[in-house]
Amino acid sequence: MIMILIRLFVSFLKIGLFAVGGAYSFLPLLEKEIVEKYHWLTKEEFLDVLGAVKIFPGAISIKYATYTGYKLSGIPGAIAANLGNLAGPAILIIFAANLYGKYKNLPNFKAALSMVQLAVFSMLIALAFQLIDISQLLYPKNILVVVSSFILFAFTKVNPALILIGAAIVGAL
Repeated sequence: MIMILIRLFVSFLKIGLFAVGGAYSFLPLLEKEIVEKYHWLTKEEFLDVLGAVKIFPGAISIKYATYTGYKLSGIPGAIAANLGNLAGPAILIIFAANLYGKYKNLPNFKAALSMVQLAVFSMLIALAFQLIDISQLLYPKNILVVVSSFILFAFTKVNPALILIGAAIVGAL
């Protein structure tokens, strides 16, 4: 059990350290770590958890750490995964706050941050295509759910949980 707790801590430490750019930026790394490398979750379970965690408040990475850790080792696993998930960013924020204060007005620093945002954007697009079976887009009902969900999420203030519930209702019909 101690080895799995160490693996959970280290894996989520790595995820926490490299989750740059916002709520979804860590998903490609998370998938590689917990689905492909360790097989702690199946791809289907990964997607199910992604849908479910949107309903609950709080950071997505915390919810994934809690779910994965608890699934593998109960409460000690959830604690180990969350400690790893939080330790890296806490240390980096202290370091980054110091750097940002010193260099925030330098054009090269601003340009570097801009490129990181573009890289995160491209990884999210790649992940989106990896997470679905493209053949699902051959059905009009599925296209309707994709397009309407995108429009509601991108251009309105509809709670994402309501979008997911609506999609589930359409899927059940």
